[in-house]
Parts: sequence; C-alpha cells; structure tokens
Amino acid sequence: MPASFYTQEIENYQSALKAINKKLLFFSMLRLTVFLLAVVGIYFFSGNWTLITVIAIICTTVFLGLVSHYSNLQYEKKKTQKLIEINQNELRFLKRDYHEFDTGEEFSDANHFYSYDIDLFGKGSFFQYLNRTATPEGKKELAEILLHNDPVDIEKKQRVIKDLASKPKWRQVYSAIANLIESDLSTKTLVNWIKGYQSFTPKYAKPISIGFSIISLGVITTAILNIIPESFAIYWFFIGLTITGRYFKKTNLLSDRSGKAKEVLQQYHQLLNLIEEASFSAEILKAKQVIINSKREKASGILKKLSKAIDSLDQRNNMLFGVLANGFLLWDLRHAKTIEEWIHTYKEDVDHWFEIIAYIDTQNSLATFAYNHPGYHYPTICDKKGIEAQGLGHPLLNPENRVDNNFNIQNKEFFIVTGANMAGKSTFLRTVSLSIVMANCGLPVCASSFDYSPMKLITSMRTSDSLADGASYFFSELQRLKFIVEAIKTSRYFIILDEILKGTNSTDKAMGSRKLVERLVKSNATGIIATHDLSLCEVAQELDAVKNYYFDAIIANDELSFSYELKEGICQNMNASFLLKHMDIVE
Repeated sequence: MPASFYTQEIENYQSALKAINKKLLFFSMLRLTVFLLAVVGIYFFSGNWTLITVIAIICTTVFLGLVSHYSNLQYEKKKTQKLIEINQNELRFLKRDYHEFDTGEEFSDANHFYSYDIDLFGKGSFFQYLNRTATPEGKKELAEILLHNDPVDIEKKQRVIKDLASKPKWRQVYSAIANLIESDLSTKTLVNWIKGYQSFTPKYAKPISIGFSIISLGVITTAILNIIPESFAIYWFFIGLTITGRYFKKTNLLSDRSGKAKEVLQQYHQLLNLIEEASFSAEILKAKQVIINSKREKASGILKKLSKAIDSLDQRNNMLFGVLANGFLLWDLRHAKTIEEWIHTYKEDVDHWFEIIAYIDTQNSLATFAYNHPGYHYPTICDKKGIEAQGLGHPLLNPENRVDNNFNIQNKEFFIVTGANMAGKSTFLRTVSLSIVMANCGLPVCASSFDYSPMKLITSMRTSDSLADGASYFFSELQRLKFIVEAIKTSRYFIILDEILKGTNSTDKAMGSRKLVERLVKSNATGIIATHDLSLCEVAQELDAVKNYYFDAIIANDELSFSYELKEGICQNMNASFLLKHMDIVE
C-alpha cells in the first residue's frame, strides 16, 4: 500500500541522513587536522624548502580530496532531505492535503475545449492534485497533455504509466535530483544558446595549449634547477598571458553563459544516467532509451563531459590560479576550445535529450497518481462502445462520502439529465468530463470498470460575459455553441452541456435547447445535456437516440436530502421554492 511504502521510506532516509551527518562531521574534522598538520610541518621545517614543498604538495592534495568528498556528501545530504520531503508530501496527499502543490493557474484558458469548465487548473484543481513535476519543462508538458484532447495510442500511454508506477523508488530519486536544480535558466534558452553559438578559438588551440604547457613545465623545472635564468620563466609566463589575453573578452562571455548552465547540466547528466540504467518494459520508454544511447557513448557521459569542461573553465575565477594557469598552461584557451568542440559535435542532439528528461518528469507525475490510487481502473478500449462505467466517481471528492454512479452511454446516444438544485448534476458532468480527459492521457479512472471508445471532449458549462471584448453573456454562450457545432463536423467528440441558453426567457430557451439537441443528434453526436427545463425531455419520445436521466431531491418532514444517484427517467421534485421558504427568503 502507498501509505506503508512512504512511511518506510521516510524512516529509511532519516536513518541515512543521520549517517551522512556523522560522515560530514568526521570529514570536517579531518580537513581541519590536515590543515593544522600542514601548518605545523611548515613551521618545524622552515628553511628546508625541499621538505616544505613536499609537505605542501601532499597536504594540499589530501585537503583538496577531502574537500571534494565533503562536497559529494553535502550533495547526498540535500538529495536525502529532498527524498524525505517527497515522501512526507505523498503521505499528506493521501490524507487529501495537496493544496501546497503548484496550481498551474497560468495554464487556465476560458476558451479551451473543456479545461475551464471542469476546473482543470487553479487552486483545488485536478492539475494541483496530479502535478509532481520537478522541472519547468515537465510542468508545461503535463499541462499540454491534459489540454491536448488526444485520444490516440491510449493503451501505449497506459503501459508507460504502469511501467513507471511499478518503480516508486526510481521515480522518487529522479524527482529528488531534478528538484535540486536551483538555476532559473530554462533548457529552451540553453538549447538556443548552444545551437546559435559562434566559435572564436583558433583551429589548433588545443594542441597549441598542450604543447605550451609541456614547454612551461620544462621552463619552470630548469629555472628551479638554475639551468636557465628565472627571468626567462617570467618572460615565458607573460607570453602565455598575452596569448590568452587576446581572447579574454570572448572567454569571459563564454564563461558567464556556460557557467549559468553548469548546475542544470550537473543534474541533467544524472537524470539521463537514471534513464539509461533503468529496466523499462513499455515500448515508448525503450524508444527514449535508444535515442539517448544512439551515440558512441551514453548521453549522460557526454553531458557530464560538458559539465566538467565548464567547471574547469570556471577555475579561472580563482584569481591567483587563473593568472598562473593562463600564463603557463593557456588554461582559458584550452578549456574554451573543449567546450566549443563539444557544442559543435552535439548541438543537434542536446534538445532531444532535454525533451526526454521533461517527458519522464511528466510521466512520473502520471505514474505517481496511478500508484497512489491502486483501486482505480485503467480504461478498457472498445472501439464500438461509447462509455460503460461502473462505480464512476470524481477523484477530487472524498471517497468516504462520495457517491459513485454507473453510467452507460453508447455511441450516437444523447442523455438529457434533469434534477433539482444541488442534486449532483454539475458534479456528475464534471466527473464524466474528467474521466474522459484522464482516459485519453492513459491514466486509470475513478471507477471499478470503464469500457471506453476513445473520443475527444468538448463542453459548455461555464460561460461568462466579457467587458473587454464587448460580448454579452448570451452572445458568449452562442459563440461557444457555434464552436461546438463546427468542431463536431470534423472530429468525434463527447459533448457535455450544462443549462444552456441561460441568457434568454424560458420559452425561447426551451425552443432553442430543443433545436440544438435535435441538431446534435442529427449529427450523430454523443453526449449529455443537463437542464432544469423538463419540456426538453419530450425529445426522447421523438428520437430514439435521446434518453432521460435524473438526480432526485427528497423532501420529507420539512427536510431536504439528496441521493446523488443517477436514475433513468425525469426528475419530479424541484427544490427552489422549498429552499427559498426554508431559508426565510420568501413566505
């Protein structure tokens, strides 16, 4: 069960964190000890320059090694802390506390086919309930998947989600590493920079710098041994500075821009390595692995080389090292050339690698949703049916008091749903709508069974006027209905309408609603319309494709109650007058 897994993982990572903290303390004290030994050694052997040099070299080497190991431990600490946080968040989620997750408000679009009507984005939305992405690109792709309205290859999508859902530890490590990226640099900006980069280093910069470094070693050695005058070493040093100085401004620009990418690259090569080493069964995931392994070496190793090259170039920012390294080793020229060679070789591949990282990030969110809902059902794809669902419910409603419904609608059928206020009509419409969106994404739906003939979704449930566009409420609704009528001419849609033509009088509304339903049925459309207008139910007597269903309100002993169960027939109990009187609004 998810809850027991998350609880156990928290305990495991908390134990690991304690061990890491102990190691950090140990290596911190060890660094201090090495430093003190170096100071004491230099003090006691002052005057013996040979021995002092040996002590300095040994202690510096050991100290730098300890610093590197300490830095690695700090990274492992951050990752472990992030893993603890991830598991704690999932435990809170299982208790229906998910309101700290990203809302995706920026993706809300009132003109979309369905997203605005079914509260796909915003506070308390399905996106907030679903989203576990750790990268900006993954978050955007998740929103696009929900908005794409794409009922193609659903079974392939399901296999990807099932595959990743079976790997909760792998998913969490992937998410933890991705979450450690603190840079604001987007991969799109990085890819554009790489593809548009113009080289400035000379063609033979690398062999020149290597040759210069070898000669420098000889110059320094012979100067120390007094074979040549020290002045010659100084002249040679300034020759090196002159050479690198010629490219100083352009190297600064390269260092600045590549330095901003370093953190992204350091994490991304680890993410690629996770993907490369994973054992996937889904064909789409295997295809992604083929892409990142299509070169002579793995993409993670290739990206790591660029990260190391940038890190080496960044050493120039240590002023003393930078001056000495450029004077004797042509440091800037050598490592700038390495970066430029990498860009020239892999500039056409890097965007594909980043796309795969974002794709896995997105699919991890879907897989986490599936893992957290083991009782949900993956839709069975049946081309000849419409939707046949048992125990269908809305995932955002608390299962302890949620009322699920059976819902069977065949292709080219249209349901008219009536019911009293607050009886559950709108919730039911959003339940069906969201289930279609989830099914098209490959997600399991909140149902005990769900046979589904794939189709796109289009809705008109929440229309508003627009002062900016000068459009009235009624005209906005007409535009929406026109949009629907035109859309179903070219593609197969499941249509959901809630109380249409609210901006006109009852007689006109009844006539218009009737004509619209007749038009939709004539177009072989499939869908649902919810209404308070009982006269619309008469259409079912004339058209075999139309069926009446309702949600009931029960008034007994001056009390109002609801069953929230979908029943066949026409609603007989309305509650507006009762509520007006019950709330002392009217007598």
